[in-house]
Amino acid sequence: MKKLLSFTLTLLLILALAACGGGGSDGSSGSSGAGSGEVQAEDGFAEARIGDVVHSYFMDFTVNGAYTTAEYHGHTAPEGKQVLVVELTVKNTFNESLPMYDDDFQGQWSASAETEEYAWPITEGEDGSDLDTVAEEQLPAQYELGVNESRTGMLVFDVPADEKDFSISHLELFDDGSEGDTFFVYFTAEAK
Repeated sequence: MKKLLSFTLTLLLILALAACGGGGSDGSSGSSGAGSGEVQAEDGFAEARIGDVVHSYFMDFTVNGAYTTAEYHGHTAPEGKQVLVVELTVKNTFNESLPMYDDDFQGQWSASAETEEYAWPITEGEDGSDLDTVAEEQLPAQYELGVNESRTGMLVFDVPADEKDFSISHLELFDDGSEGDTFFVYFTAEAK
């Protein structure tokens, strides 16, 4: 009887895992491996992977790919750092034009099990001022998306030289100062 009960519980667990499996491609908040699924926040949070279409209140966005390098179009990483280049597609799904900022998206990595480190795109100066882009395909510090308009471009970050696993995060912010859902797209960047 115990063997039958154990077998039944194991079978139920396998079926439950199969039903919940990978996530992301069915609109859930999780995803494993390469993306190409649809991701929406659940309980204020969502996780995605490269290729997943992430649905936020104002826009859809997709991290299409990422790599690290020592130099990007004349921008050289500071000592002890490398350049993280992320290709991003953003589409305005709101009912009016959206002012966009490249720092709507933050680059992150885990420095240790206890801390998470981050960087803003290189178009933001240390004093918060906007800096020029270094390449035509790079997303500028500020731009506007019309209704249903999409734009693909590069986000460029200076990150620690020894990191390879990253995430791009986005936090919904509303005009009244309140915060909405938080989204993370996780990936391993290949070195070029």
